[in-house]
Amino acid sequence: MSEKSFTDRQGQYLAFIDAYTRVHGRPPAETDMQRHFQVTPPSVHQMILTLERAGLIRRQPGVARSIEVLVAPEGLPLLRHPQPVKSSAPRI
Repeated sequence: MSEKSFTDRQGQYLAFIDAYTRVHGRPPAETDMQRHFQVTPPSVHQMILTLERAGLIRRQPGVARSIEVLVAPEGLPLLRHPQPVKSSAPRI
């Protein structure tokens, strides 16, 4: 596997998918990622599409929980406790 570059946030998603798969014996569902990262369903879905387009993960069309990380485990960052995403929208 050639060296692939990714952002810090993308690395955290990759590390989560890898860790979840090792612990549970199957890849996470998007809802598992939503809970872990405390983000909306569209945010997780967009990240999955971004990771797939970048060649960092592979999925099987029509098969649930089919995410496969294409980065070697030693190339992944340590999974950190998630920090809530900061919004630029003012709080009411």
